[in-house]
Amino acid sequence: MRENNSPYMIERLVAGFSYLTMGMAGFIWLIISLFTKAALKPFLQYHIFQSIFISLAFAVLSIFIGWLSNLLSFIPFINRLVAQITFLLNMPLIFSYSLIQTVIYILLIYLAVMAFAGKYSYIPWISDIIDQNVSR
Repeated sequence: MRENNSPYMIERLVAGFSYLTMGMAGFIWLIISLFTKAALKPFLQYHIFQSIFISLAFAVLSIFIGWLSNLLSFIPFINRLVAQITFLLNMPLIFSYSLIQTVIYILLIYLAVMAFAGKYSYIPWISDIIDQNVSR
């Protein structure tokens, strides 16, 4: 028997796969719901919008850090420090994944597991922004 506010299994699956596909599954679900004129429940809205926001924030942050490291590479003495930090963050650490990749995968797995469980996940600052824009 389903509780009053617990999401359906299809909503959990879409929310979880939305994180694992960096928002693509959620974006496709948004388009399908637009054409069928079906209203999305707040649980699904929250997770879809959060996954899309995280993927866009990751892309913007990656571009900005790449631009900044390229800019700092022209400055003497700082270019060695930037190269060393870049090497340390990108060298294989755990199962040939770098530190950055490991942190990103742990975050995505946490978000997907919470969505599959039918719960709202929380990431400071990001979840607050999404929560303000999605009515629960």
